[in-house]
Amino acid sequence: MTTPIDVFIPAIEKDLATLPHVIDAVRKYVKHPIREIMIVAPRKQRILDLCAKKGCRFVHEDTVLPITKKNIHYQSKTWDRSGWLYQQLLKLGGNTLGSSEHYLVIDADTVLIRPHVFKVGNKTVFYCRNWSQDEYFKTYKKLMGKSRSSRSSFVTHYMLFNKSKVKQLKRAIESKHRSSWYSAIMKSMNKSKQFAFSEFETYGNFLHSSEPEKMILKPANNKSLHSSFSQLSPSKLASLAKSYRSISFHQRKGYRKSAKKAAK
Repeated sequence: MTTPIDVFIPAIEKDLATLPHVIDAVRKYVKHPIREIMIVAPRKQRILDLCAKKGCRFVHEDTVLPITKKNIHYQSKTWDRSGWLYQQLLKLGGNTLGSSEHYLVIDADTVLIRPHVFKVGNKTVFYCRNWSQDEYFKTYKKLMGKSRSSRSSFVTHYMLFNKSKVKQLKRAIESKHRSSWYSAIMKSMNKSKQFAFSEFETYGNFLHSSEPEKMILKPANNKSLHSSFSQLSPSKLASLAKSYRSISFHQRKGYRKSAKKAAK
């Protein structure tokens, strides 16, 4: 595959158990020349050490957007998803980083276990599934002024973004809402809902509404596991790879506030 790409992985310290495996798998299974793997994260020594060890570029998350996590208030008495929304906005800010026209975003808890190609001629490959959150599409409609155009869901934990298309998406949002794209996103969401915006659904449907013929949709075949990656034997991994393209190790409980914080 000749299309060179950069790789963009937003991360925090809780991702450090899985992140080294995410990086190794990207190098092994992404069939494109990779110019840079960027770890976009808070400045923590353990993250800096990992970047040095793995030959990745550390990008301080506060330098990507005109806002930081402190500017995001997306929480209830029992949960706080401000950081979750922040990393979604960071991904859309990735068009200002790196030297390639394309950047692959992959979540820090998702490990590829089979070869992946993201460009075939002038078409982009999107890995999809059949399940999503209705709230994502309500926000998309408020944001873009139209309904989703794809029946498949783009929420599959990794996606190839084209920088000029990301710019087009932001311009479309800003001209419709007369505000910055990130403010428009935050205003369009129903913040009482835990899942109210998806960067992957928004970008995927934006492209699908204008040039579906330039998209190749494939089943994601992602498997969510509750163990840790280090507990998987090579034979178990080989067995999983027969049915799945990637495995994810979600830590949803990280969004729950402690009883002490919730009581405040």
